[in-house]
Amino acid sequence: MSLYIGLMSGTSLDGVDGALARFSGGAIDTLAAAYVPFPPALRAELMALQAAGHNEIEREALAANQLARHYADCVQALLDDASLQAQDIRAVAVHGQTIRHRPELGFTRQTNNPALLAELCGIDVVADFRSRDIAAGGQGAPLVPAFHQALFGKPGQTRVVANIGGISNISVLADGQVTGFDTGPGNVLMDAWIRRHQGKEFDQDGAWAASGKEIPGLLANMLAEPYFALPAPKSTGRDLFHINWLDRHLAAFPAAAPEDVQRTLARLTALTLAQAIQAHGAGADAVYVCGGGAYNGVLMDELGAALGTRVVVASTQALGVAPNRVEAMAFAWLGYRFTERLAGNLPSVTGAAGDRVLGALYPR
Repeated sequence: MSLYIGLMSGTSLDGVDGALARFSGGAIDTLAAAYVPFPPALRAELMALQAAGHNEIEREALAANQLARHYADCVQALLDDASLQAQDIRAVAVHGQTIRHRPELGFTRQTNNPALLAELCGIDVVADFRSRDIAAGGQGAPLVPAFHQALFGKPGQTRVVANIGGISNISVLADGQVTGFDTGPGNVLMDAWIRRHQGKEFDQDGAWAASGKEIPGLLANMLAEPYFALPAPKSTGRDLFHINWLDRHLAAFPAAAPEDVQRTLARLTALTLAQAIQAHGAGADAVYVCGGGAYNGVLMDELGAALGTRVVVASTQALGVAPNRVEAMAFAWLGYRFTERLAGNLPSVTGAAGDRVLGALYPR
């Protein structure tokens, strides 16, 4: 059986993306996609759980139960769309919601209740993909470069895939050799800033950023963040890039217009991505963008400007895959790799001691 469902809820905390994928003879096909938004209360709780707080063990467990029910809704939507039944699916692969990522301390935490999801769906569930890589000395992230190579790699060509979710990461696909790492903030700071000032969850097509102007001094201060200069392998998340991090840098710019800050944050994301691409993917003539950032016109323009005219910047739609489907497809692929007992990590990316089968099984 070659049908798998992948579920991904990322750093943006907006909801769960699902993809139903078929794996056959090396081919990867998407049969259906679905999106289930998080209700405001759950989103607020997941945001609060990013930091230590009162009674957080019980609160996390309750949030995990809610997550499992939203995951189950997404699974059902995919089955309905494809006119399939639970018994047609080999496994559901679910990332969970990251609330801590501290590989330097030897752990990562994805809130989830895969046992409940298996009970609700009646399908085998594979979860907890990052822990084994961390146990082997790796970062546990990013995990998508291995999938990017399987889906987008082309012999004889160097391609870069830039995933711009809450956090940005790149995959450099160079004729079978893959490198990749988290470059820094993607949408996470822009989302937090527009939420504070306009009550919106994100900047639609970068329209608010487009109304502002870059603040050079603020950009320079943020670019001095030590994470950007660290060598790969490296990974990051909300543990580092959050609204308080931004506020510390803004303290020196009390009169900054909010729209100018938003434009500067877009420039920060684009410039840190471009610098990473130029350092590690210099032979690439095209960069393909996936994740929510692919739908932000200003961010795409800023990335193109930072890379220069020699490099084509396009979304993964140019390769036949919608940008908002790629990460969910990646976890479907990781679920497939687990059931076949094939490695899901790339030590060249994560820094793990070797290839490892990733995940844990919760039978139906």
